[in-house]
Amino acid sequence: MATIGFIGLGIMGTPMARHLQDAGHTIVTSRFSIPPRQELVDNGLQFVETPRALAEAVDTIILMLPDTPEVKDVLFGENGVAFGLSAGKLVIDMSSISPIETKDFATKIRKTGAEYIDAPVSGGEVGAKNATLSIMAGGSEASFERALPLFELMGKNITLVGDCGDGQVTKVANQIIVALTIEAVSEALVFASKAGADPGRVRSALMGGFASSRILEVHGERMIKRTFDPGFRISLHQKDLNLALQGAKALGISLPNTAATQELFNQCVANGDSGLDHSGLVRALERMANHAVA
Repeated sequence: MATIGFIGLGIMGTPMARHLQDAGHTIVTSRFSIPPRQELVDNGLQFVETPRALAEAVDTIILMLPDTPEVKDVLFGENGVAFGLSAGKLVIDMSSISPIETKDFATKIRKTGAEYIDAPVSGGEVGAKNATLSIMAGGSEASFERALPLFELMGKNITLVGDCGDGQVTKVANQIIVALTIEAVSEALVFASKAGADPGRVRSALMGGFASSRILEVHGERMIKRTFDPGFRISLHQKDLNLALQGAKALGISLPNTAATQELFNQCVANGDSGLDHSGLVRALERMANHAVA
């Protein structure tokens, strides 16, 4: 069993780290302003003062942070991870961040002699708790094989997509599909409900046809039952679509429906819904229709 550094013990990181603990690994983290959950402490979580000290103490460091600036600060800020690395160490970034900056981060980390994998995940809090996350990795074959036993403790669908940055590209593509499908389900249920049909029965009927999807199944039910407690917050999906639109601009391509869906997320945030589950996107359409799905 190994001693593994883990920075970012939040909604997603906590259950992911707990699975590693349950498999017999020792988890070490650096001190942050938000204390980790007691369950991790009770299960043997250890502490060091800084990300640099963490990198010096372990051979494998996992990051699970909210956005690109936080990853950059933890890696390269004062007493950052990069300053404690040496040959043979491995950094695994499981955050969802900019593919462009990820490639730059990987280049800098590799100059220390360490290896780097970007391995963003899909599946939300439920997937993290159930160890059923989809993991989209970018890095060398050798680094991936080294990380795979850890990935298998946290996820099920685990794919090496390509070199560093390709994992983040895949995650952005995933978030485009998920967002646009949530928007399509929202439109369909608002339309059906406004027309006087029972949206629950409409959803059941659609689940048996070509329109069936996991999002219609899970998020369609959330929209009807009004259960918007976050599995994946609107504010985080808004961040991911920003990455998509920034990438599209850099590539010189147009993502018109991604841009339109982002405007709906923006409307949700402006109306105080940023902390809702991303299925709460339906509320933007409901406001425009002056009609709630029920």
